[in-house]
Amino acid sequence: MGMTVVEKILAMASGQSVVHPGEVVEPQVDLAMSHENAALVINQFHEIFKGTNLEAKVWNPSKIAIIFDHRVPAESAKTATNQKKVRDFVREQGIQKFHDIRGDEGGICHQILAESGYVLPGSVVVGTDSHTTTHGALGAFAFGVGATEMASIWTLGRVLNVEVPGTIKINIHGNMPWLVSAKDIILAIIGKISAQGANFKVLEFHGEGVDNLPTSGRLTLCNMAVEAGATSGIVPPDKETWRYLREEAGVDISEIVLQADLDAHYDQIVDIDISELEPQIAFPHTVDNVHPLPDALGLPIDQVMIGSCTNGRLEDIEIAARILHGRSISRRVRMLVFPASFRVYRKALQAGFIQDLIEAGAVIMNPGCGPCLGVHEGVLGDGERGLSTTNRNFKGRMGNPNAEVFLCSPAVAAASALTGTITDPRQILTNDAVNTKA
Repeated sequence: MGMTVVEKILAMASGQSVVHPGEVVEPQVDLAMSHENAALVINQFHEIFKGTNLEAKVWNPSKIAIIFDHRVPAESAKTATNQKKVRDFVREQGIQKFHDIRGDEGGICHQILAESGYVLPGSVVVGTDSHTTTHGALGAFAFGVGATEMASIWTLGRVLNVEVPGTIKINIHGNMPWLVSAKDIILAIIGKISAQGANFKVLEFHGEGVDNLPTSGRLTLCNMAVEAGATSGIVPPDKETWRYLREEAGVDISEIVLQADLDAHYDQIVDIDISELEPQIAFPHTVDNVHPLPDALGLPIDQVMIGSCTNGRLEDIEIAARILHGRSISRRVRMLVFPASFRVYRKALQAGFIQDLIEAGAVIMNPGCGPCLGVHEGVLGDGERGLSTTNRNFKGRMGNPNAEVFLCSPAVAAASALTGTITDPRQILTNDAVNTKA
């Protein structure tokens, strides 16, 4: 029996010729990422060495990345102190892949890893963040771990006792309709298989619907794979992967062939035709409470957020700017825009997108996670309804259990900001306007 893409990656990383679901392996790690929660990892890391005569040194400082993004700038003395603790540790250990709160290199961890060329096809990537699954878009096996497990990885350079996951093959057929995006595709998939439908599995994406997506869209697909319960999502690397690495991430390496075997075993095969897919929206309070957009039209909203590790890329900001160009958002709505990185921010500035957004009434925030995690910049008030391009909408996710969060694409978010109610962007832009597949 052949192997899936992730099985091949785990076999290589574990020094084995073949692995199959259910086997336990200990793969070598190519990249270990943390954000501010590195402060917790540091505590656990020092516990490992406590009572020994060994020096507390990480196994390979060149393979560790730390990016501040969840609470930037620090919103409290506690956060600021923890960030100081991490800075001290970075200096002591000689960690070079460190992105502090800076305008020349900062941003959301999952955007920074991709655009900086830190993630390569065939690699094993771990992160103390559940949305580490994002990096499967570049052909890596990428998954989240806890602080204690990361401390062990910092020490040993491998992951202990990993059970090889089964794989679900997702075939995305057809061409994406006008003003429908990768966010709509992944919401439709989660709505179809449920928030537990891929528990402890890998979502392996295939089909012309994926082939035609730019890397920005693939990052969105893999980012939200975890919302279906998946351990990871992955897109087998192809010419678009290598184009992105060379042109966007500045990496020039030899291409490798990494595809599933024809006789690979899949636990399930899911087919979805996107040819007539409408924009999708996830109602509170679960990500799989997905409906076609017409079911929500006219609902009043209080805040719109465009950004996060799901939808803060240049293409996301571009479609919002195209919709808002020359128009003004509703007075009843606050609109916050969080570019995923300062590189994205600069490109959006140069293209005039930021000016369009500001003139429409949007507030441009510094790159970071913002209110997505519910503790910083833009938390919702009691009884308010937020419309967001983020990835989660469970009760209290954006900081207030007495508020509601709806999830949508950047196009839907921007159109709705104009009217103050949930609105179909196809009602705003004519069919000859700029089309985007981001």
